[in-house]
Amino acid sequence: MNDRAYKMLAERLDALPNGYPATEDGSELRLLAKLFTPEEASLAANLRMTLETLQEIVERVNVDGLDIDPKETKKLLKGMARKGLIKAGRSDHGMGFGLMPFVVGIYEMQIGRIDEELAELFEQYHKQAFGNIISVQPALHRVVPIGESVRMDMEVRPYENATEIVNQASAWGVMDCICRKQKALIGDPCDHPLEMCMVFSPVPGTFDSSSTIRALTQDEALETLHDAARAGLVHSVSNNQEGNYYICNCCTCSCGLLRGMAEMGIANVVARSVFVNSVDADLCMGCEDCVDYCQFDALELADELLMQVDSLRCVGCGVCVPVCPEDAMVLVRRPEDEILPPPVSESDWLMERAEARGIDINLVK
Repeated sequence: MNDRAYKMLAERLDALPNGYPATEDGSELRLLAKLFTPEEASLAANLRMTLETLQEIVERVNVDGLDIDPKETKKLLKGMARKGLIKAGRSDHGMGFGLMPFVVGIYEMQIGRIDEELAELFEQYHKQAFGNIISVQPALHRVVPIGESVRMDMEVRPYENATEIVNQASAWGVMDCICRKQKALIGDPCDHPLEMCMVFSPVPGTFDSSSTIRALTQDEALETLHDAARAGLVHSVSNNQEGNYYICNCCTCSCGLLRGMAEMGIANVVARSVFVNSVDADLCMGCEDCVDYCQFDALELADELLMQVDSLRCVGCGVCVPVCPEDAMVLVRRPEDEILPPPVSESDWLMERAEARGIDINLVK
């Protein structure tokens, strides 16, 4: 293994706000070696987050002392983009290429390539390093409930409601959850449904030709969202108000992020929603049907056979609300002094995260 190329790429990925911390046994390097050839790793280590054209990349990198061939570089860039190792899209000057974070980014794009070896390599890295990724604020993800779980007279902004995020899109798709697929490949599957990761686009027909994403209609996307809720899955999105183009339907048994709470005891692995569960004392019968659906241990039956909500542990996902046979539960808005609005844009999130980690985002942006 060409350690130098993979060390360079690992350091570059860790310089991004999301982070890619090193481990004592070098599992981060073995994980990259499974995904990238040495040539791909070397090139990726020289990319920036912003999209650059082939010419811009060649000119900038060669100025830094490397002598890369434009024809070979073009071939490598296109190949990496097809494998989900870098991002590609229209820049101001034509087709551009850029570096993606490992999570959320490179890893999630490997749904069509993941095998037992990759699953085991990820597990090794997850156990050693993920605590350092998910403990930094602002969190990578935030929780959003379905609007039907929220009390009717509550103010709900579009970015606070999973249903509205679906409705604002022009193309919809669903794909297998790489987290549950990874756990199954290492022999530790959970019972939650696999095809549950939802993606969206403002461009109609975006997913019609995808080999890994099944295109949906808007109605089918909404039904998938409700199927996820009925399965007890928590809806989470990128932790910014604008540009929410996916919904992860997560569980603490398999989700790479939520496992941090279940396995590592890290409380704020996801940003909670602006809502909190509320129980109607007159309607609650103390049946405990809701307890099995709460993945955050926020519900406990009191001596008077009344369900109590721990507002510090409740993330406001609303998963428990529809399973109450007495309609005794509903989400209400938290007091304003308990609400921390998410960063407005992805750029704002990146700046806040970079500041929290003490890194200079301008070196990679």
